[in-house]
Amino acid sequence: MNVIIDYSVGNLHNLKNALDYSGIDSKLVTHADDVQKADRILLPGVGAFAPAMDHLRHSGMLEALQGKVQSGTPMLGICVGAQLLMDNSEENGSHEGLGWIHGKVKRFRHELKIPQIGWNSVSQQKKDLLFKDVPNETHFYFVHSYHLNPEAGDQILGLTNYGYDFASVVSKENLWGVQFHPEKSQNAGLQLLKNFCTLT
Repeated sequence: MNVIIDYSVGNLHNLKNALDYSGIDSKLVTHADDVQKADRILLPGVGAFAPAMDHLRHSGMLEALQGKVQSGTPMLGICVGAQLLMDNSEENGSHEGLGWIHGKVKRFRHELKIPQIGWNSVSQQKKDLLFKDVPNETHFYFVHSYHLNPEAGDQILGLTNYGYDFASVVSKENLWGVQFHPEKSQNAGLQLLKNFCTLT
């Protein structure tokens, strides 16, 4: 079962609709018991890092997620959901994340408009099942002011340039994170979601 974590943060129904459109069974879950049944987990997120982390803690699902991740269940973090995988974020102060992928979430430091809103390309840094049938330099839809900055360069699957190169796709073992919104990225986004839900 593909489960979408419903912790009151994120564009959940757009994600669910995207999976439905692709013929992929999924379920919105709000309880730890449902997390235990997951074959794959999608962790969406919209808004600010600290409130998202608080919602996740208060949802009662954090311990169940920790157990599933440790047991090897695949997880895909989307936008703020990807940022939560990191150690901490500097958004509105310093806030602790899940720490499942070592690194920080940093604010853009350049003269371009912040947030980045719109389409931008992803330069694939290595082969990965997430990119099956997704051409290199494909454009995805972004909305963010902060970006992933993992410690280990070999955990960066995709780079995007907005003032400078930043990690837009990361991976570690059974964890993946994408800074963009695949559910808003038309055919390429649908393919990426399908890859996660069928190949992991």
